[in-house]
Amino acid sequence: MCLIAGGIGEIRGRLIKMALAGKHRGPESFGVWTDEGVLKSNDFSRLGGIPGGRIGVLQCRLAMTGSKEFTQPFVNELALVHNGEIYNHSQIRAFLEGKGVSFESDVDTEVILRLIEFLRDGGLSVPQAVRNAMRWLEGDYAVAFSDGERIYLFRDPMGVRPLYFSPNGFFASEKKVLWAIGEKAVPVEPGELVVLGDGVSRARVFSLEELRGRYHPEGSLLKGLGNVLEHTVRLRGAEKTGVLFSGGLDSTLVAYLASRHSDVILYTAGTEDSPDLEWARKVSDHFGWELRERIFTLDDVREAVKRVIFAIEEPNPMNLAIGLPIYFATELAGREGTKVLLSGQGADELFGGYAKYLDRPELMWDDILNMAERNLARDDKITMLNGVEGRLPFLALPVVALALRTPMGLKISGDERKVILRKLALKLGIPEWVAKREKKAAQYGSRAQKLLEKLAKEGGLSLREFAEKLFREAFPNAF
Repeated sequence: MCLIAGGIGEIRGRLIKMALAGKHRGPESFGVWTDEGVLKSNDFSRLGGIPGGRIGVLQCRLAMTGSKEFTQPFVNELALVHNGEIYNHSQIRAFLEGKGVSFESDVDTEVILRLIEFLRDGGLSVPQAVRNAMRWLEGDYAVAFSDGERIYLFRDPMGVRPLYFSPNGFFASEKKVLWAIGEKAVPVEPGELVVLGDGVSRARVFSLEELRGRYHPEGSLLKGLGNVLEHTVRLRGAEKTGVLFSGGLDSTLVAYLASRHSDVILYTAGTEDSPDLEWARKVSDHFGWELRERIFTLDDVREAVKRVIFAIEEPNPMNLAIGLPIYFATELAGREGTKVLLSGQGADELFGGYAKYLDRPELMWDDILNMAERNLARDDKITMLNGVEGRLPFLALPVVALALRTPMGLKISGDERKVILRKLALKLGIPEWVAKREKKAAQYGSRAQKLLEKLAKEGGLSLREFAEKLFREAFPNAF
């Protein structure tokens, strides 16, 4: 995980400002390529030595995979930086090596570079190469690369990792990094290729529509979903794997599948009387899983709320309330050295978990298409503030494809939601009292919403007014 940033124009001073504004995403080292040189260092006091030039890309690194001595950018025919993880990079590397491609590192970022170069050398245009690369890459990623004239930006088809650009030709992993140099921030859409050069061009090169197909029968769907979900959970595990845990169906499924391959540590956050804390204790006790609790109070929320608004970069009271338990849980995980947390995020949108779908199931598709900026960017920015990487097994493309081929009757039946996931849980041996637990939104299950409303009331404000006040104080010059 890291910060990536860069742009075209008067670049040197702006690269320095962007690195300082986004250093929290990658405090271990930085690397810069411009059309006049390369500088890599683990000493941020050397930022002043960044070479000049008219075009450049930057990375600040928080190492998760690969050797720590290799810092981006990777430079060959192209200069490339990447934020996120490629979980099948070893398999892609083996294929490319079989085709005569050589590598200088074991880092997944280099695999993206060599793959795009390989596809271009095979005669594909840049948009075609990026489209094909998205079909090869199993992971969560935001990528920027330059051919010396233009900068190309793309992110994974679900949009797990955030990426923004400005109409003036700059880009960054977070809005605040662009705001720091006086630029507007526009999201790169999931599956989109944005080209910065003589102006800005945008093209959708991968659409989730491509994953749709005929519906599967229940028997094969149940078996396939179990196999694919277990595979994606295993791929996203780490030497020390944590799970962001509420004791609900989705996080219990993830924890259960992860526990088949390694020990897991569960992280939960809530007030002492919160339902999520109560259920996390019940479920962890039943399975014998280690549970780490962050019990927060009104004073804790008062202290943390400014950091959460700084992370989410928007005056959205719902995301502020949802973000608080994520912040507290990942803060605890980061303090304990657990860098990877698996999450059940995405299961509700894919399998019909929200009550609003009972009357309007068509909203599911809209929520899937829009979850990148509504939910995923929020979670990524909060976890990165604490030096933790959130990984989302439900949003792996093979799982998404199965969800899109699941009949509506296996998502919603009568008043029951997430029917197929509940059946899968029971098939795996998860107790019915867990499998049948009704959804309770994080802001209510943790009691964060209640405490936020108390804080707002102290100042005579509504919750929305309180969020807007916090945002203005954090970002007085935001566009």
